[in-house]
Amino acid sequence: MKWTTAAGPLVTCALVVLAPTPAAPAKNGDTHVIGQGLEQTLDCNDATLIVNGSSNVVNAKGNCWAVTVMGSGNTVIADSVTHDITVYGYNETVFYHGGDPILWDRGRELGMTNRLQQVPG
Repeated sequence: MKWTTAAGPLVTCALVVLAPTPAAPAKNGDTHVIGQGLEQTLDCNDATLIVNGSSNVVNAKGNCWAVTVMGSGNTVIADSVTHDITVYGYNETVFYHGGDPILWDRGRELGMTNRLQQVPG
């Protein structure tokens, strides 16, 4: 008997069993806001909000699964975020009132300044 043949499926099974599951799955139907200088208020509907452009202001009502912001000078104010907030670019602002999302500032990794924080609400 070859041990490599028997060990392969065991390792795969162990990895599947140990993988954590999220508290709630994301919904289909991400919301995209693309442009310059837009001002929008929208319902996140437990889906992902993606903002791409510059100088956009987005008020996201309800719960967002995730928020992703790309470009420069965008502002997002979200009621709550479940999974993560990821920001690319420069001078981005994301404020959220509720939730405990992972904050991932990809712009800061390249020396750019962004603001991601929880605020009372």
